[in-house]
Amino acid sequence: MKDYPFFATVSRMKYIERWALMRNSRAENLSEHSLEVAVIAHALCTIGNVRYGRQLSAERAALFALYHDVSEIITGDLPTPVKYFNPEIENAYRKVEHVAIDELLKQLPDDLKDVYADILYENDEELRIIVKAADKLSALIKCIEEESAGNTEFRTAASSTEKSLRSMIRDCPMIQDFIDSFLPDYGRTLDELLGKD
Repeated sequence: MKDYPFFATVSRMKYIERWALMRNSRAENLSEHSLEVAVIAHALCTIGNVRYGRQLSAERAALFALYHDVSEIITGDLPTPVKYFNPEIENAYRKVEHVAIDELLKQLPDDLKDVYADILYENDEELRIIVKAADKLSALIKCIEEESAGNTEFRTAASSTEKSLRSMIRDCPMIQDFIDSFLPDYGRTLDELLGKD
């Protein structure tokens, strides 16, 4: 039987460090980031369904989020200021991402490729927007945690991330709900979160 290295390759997300251009008080890898984005994407869908009458698949959004940066196993984590420096670079990077995803899909048996192509290409525009919002919220949380640790390096990143999130609220009002209800507790200690003195 032929070997298929897809999942072994995906497991290497833990070796991809994020925020490479920044001084970090604590390193963050792609695996932990993807988990956080999945949790937040699930929450945004749940809020959308309960509070806004949407019919979003929270489970599918969480699945998209788990894999949303998987191409970075091949491409590495290109810093946001570089990735979005101008339209030409952004378009070129999107093409590189698609090549990386295609390479990853080649590591699967033929009967599974379509299932994972649907996930890796996030073939649902509404959920893709939610995963993007969750990704931005995760970035903002990282900034909050770094600032709580006394690291002022993330101040500008926090400001630009907040601006990006504000521009998304019209299409995804659940972002504001998450910010209002859940964001204030990030950066607090475990004792504070559990209500212990």
